[in-house]
Amino acid sequence: MQAEHRQRIATILGSPVATVNRLTGGCIADTYRITLADGEALVAKLGPAGSDLALEGWMLDYLARHSELPVPRVLHREDTLLLMTYVPADATLDAAAQTHAADLLARLHAVAAPAYGFERDTVLGGLRQPNPISRHWLPFFAEQRLAYMAEQAHLAGRLPAAGRHRVEALAGRIGDWLDEPDRPGLVHGDVWQGNILCHRTANGTRVAAFLDPAIYYADPEIELAYATLFDTLGAPFFDRYREHRPLSPGFFEVRRDLYNLFPLLTHVRLFGGHYIAAVERTLTRFGC
Repeated sequence: MQAEHRQRIATILGSPVATVNRLTGGCIADTYRITLADGEALVAKLGPAGSDLALEGWMLDYLARHSELPVPRVLHREDTLLLMTYVPADATLDAAAQTHAADLLARLHAVAAPAYGFERDTVLGGLRQPNPISRHWLPFFAEQRLAYMAEQAHLAGRLPAAGRHRVEALAGRIGDWLDEPDRPGLVHGDVWQGNILCHRTANGTRVAAFLDPAIYYADPEIELAYATLFDTLGAPFFDRYREHRPLSPGFFEVRRDLYNLFPLLTHVRLFGGHYIAAVERTLTRFGC
């Protein structure tokens, strides 16, 4: 961390920065654990102009205000600098932590809204995530998630035109496999292992905080699907989640793969590579 950044943080917080240690993770900004002269430990994220760290902080604030999901407390947010409380993590996402995650996410998904989308666009992995207010979920998912991300991946030169057209064909038939949900629910939007901090307690491992949200109001099943894509959450999570919010038949057999087409397209846009083949397998499975 450069001296000018240390001085700016000290000015904002009113205390000199005593130590700085770089943390792993984060594809948009550099992340550091800093200790102030008074002993308080914080996290500082620093990025170039256009990093939109102010939006990340705003989303964390929104979750803190509107839900019970544990998130770091935001101390300062602007485009290139985000300051948050440091959340210690000393455990992995074991069965006990997954059970706790189910309790937390079920309560988050119970936070309702009159429409799908959000009051503003958000970001996912540094990519714009459009959230126009929509009365119906199926056209929102088809147009603002599948077709939109296929277009972005194609414009970035990572998804061939034929692949984009196949995604658009599937999006046009989305009603063949999905029904309108009962109501919109608030989702974190990026639930994977790297965004879940856990800690040990006398009563077993618990979730300490969720990081890096990409929030909007959606069918919560899109969140559940993504949580399985990289084996983040498994049977302990779903066994408890069903106690709060039963899953309709067909989620694991059909809807999970359809919903995971969106994060796969996002990974195609970001990384290309083998994610293209994963998208093509899903399209072939659904006859597109």
